[in-house]
Amino acid sequence: MIRRRPTLIAALTLTATAALTLSACGSDNSSDKGEDKIAGADTGSGPSASASPSSSSTAAAGRPEVELPPDLKLTFEGAETGDPVKDSVLADNAERMRAVDAAITGTDPEGKALGFYNTGKALEAAVSWVGQFEKANATVTGQVRYFDRNVTLQGKTSAVLTFCADESKGFSKDKKTGKVAKTPVTKNSYVHYNTRLDKNADGVWQTSQIISTRGAAQCQP
Repeated sequence: MIRRRPTLIAALTLTATAALTLSACGSDNSSDKGEDKIAGADTGSGPSASASPSSSSTAAAGRPEVELPPDLKLTFEGAETGDPVKDSVLADNAERMRAVDAAITGTDPEGKALGFYNTGKALEAAVSWVGQFEKANATVTGQVRYFDRNVTLQGKTSAVLTFCADESKGFSKDKKTGKVAKTPVTKNSYVHYNTRLDKNADGVWQTSQIISTRGAAQCQP
């Protein structure tokens, strides 16, 4: 049987070069300077925008169902702010992070949710990140906690969302052997995200820009 390559990922020229050695489960566009940095994950090193699939093609009625394997658990704190617009931003961001891991783990092999919740540079970064795991024949497992999630609305259709990720219990896993690459907990187990989301014509808050900083001081326990 020939393993089907995800169509969304296959549409791009990926920049992955190294085997995955860190416990990251979602740092798809990193500005970190730590030793655990993955080559090709930085802003500007992703694939050409002209080769990117159109995010408008994901505007079908209804949202894609995002499922994760039983050995991977994502927790999102602070989902309800009392402001329905901010809550929508937080909800769509959570689905965005889940969509990335669904593409990595193979529960969304065609990357439908990945394109639904991402657009522009964030879509390029997400696809490149997923491609690095595929090139290394790796997936993710364990638990990741997202916390300190803060939304700033900028008009009716734009928002800035910052948040932290605790990846101390999240690890990469070899697809062939099933071996989990457990790494010690260090400052680099914590990641800070600075993202921009834009509301599209269908009311979906798509992530359009994302910068992640591994080892950020504001996310340390």
